[in-house]
Amino acid sequence: MKKVAVLGAGSWGSVLANLLVENGHQVKLWSRDQAQVDQLNQDHVNPRYMNDFVYNDKLVATTDMQDAVSGAEVVLMVIPTKGVRQVAGQLAPLLSDMPAPLLVHATKGLEQNTYKRVSEMLAEEIPATNRRGIVVLSGPSHAEDVAIKDVTAVTAACSNLTHAQEIQKLFSNNYFRVYTNDDVIGAEFGAALKNIIALGSGALSGIGYHDNARAALITRGLAEIRRLGVAFGADPMTFIGLSGVGDLVVTATSQNSRNWRAGFQLGQGQKLADVVENMGMVIEGVATTKAAYELAQKRHVQMPITAALYRVLYEDEDIKTVIDGLMQREVTSEKE
Repeated sequence: MKKVAVLGAGSWGSVLANLLVENGHQVKLWSRDQAQVDQLNQDHVNPRYMNDFVYNDKLVATTDMQDAVSGAEVVLMVIPTKGVRQVAGQLAPLLSDMPAPLLVHATKGLEQNTYKRVSEMLAEEIPATNRRGIVVLSGPSHAEDVAIKDVTAVTAACSNLTHAQEIQKLFSNNYFRVYTNDDVIGAEFGAALKNIIALGSGALSGIGYHDNARAALITRGLAEIRRLGVAFGADPMTFIGLSGVGDLVVTATSQNSRNWRAGFQLGQGQKLADVVENMGMVIEGVATTKAAYELAQKRHVQMPITAALYRVLYEDEDIKTVIDGLMQREVTSEKE
């Protein structure tokens, strides 16, 4: 049994915390929201994020981060990308007076303006002396499906495979299988950029396009994801694995994906501001589209689908016009 702190009580953070409890670990789940914590502790529910799901009564929630991480051997962060630095900055001094835990994150995005991956942000905010390592947990894994124990496979990525194997053992059970990988760059780019393609897939469905269009988008979207990741040193093989094509397929084809749902609403003609307000949860793909578009421009990487979605989201271009533009681009080789 390990002592684990989970920071972030949204759908994915709370379900992972519940899974760890069921695996026999001692878990404390941190949230800023006292009302949410009270519901989790008293009624074992989290209705804003996981309607009708009842959590294990051994899961303990708290608003006290120090209490959550005290003595923890593993700290799992499941925080929206825009909040990672703030939470990491709050966490860092709490780790200075305890044995260094292994840090894990399950966040999927890129930081605005700096274009940093989440592990890079964590490394900058939390001194190396306060952590044993940083592991990325990523793959095709809707919280709603894991909650009902649907068979799920994900990747634990770390340059130190011993750390990845520790997380593999921590999470694995008869319905949640963890593979290891040493390509952190590829795992994080795959996790972040697939949300862009999921927005596009939802938009296609919202407009009324069918399977052929979605298959084309996903396949060519994967090519873009791989292209940008490889430009930063990722192993191209990572993108045909769980944190690449696996995560892309599940996110770009399921109504459980908030990015797909957001894209669907955009395809039906709703304004971005209204979609964001109605969703009530962070839509990572919106900010990631901007970061990836700007990063591709700086690195001279061709990402036409990402550029098209950027124009829809940030320049208010008509979706159908943008799709027509993509289809009328000069034809080229599939290998390019």
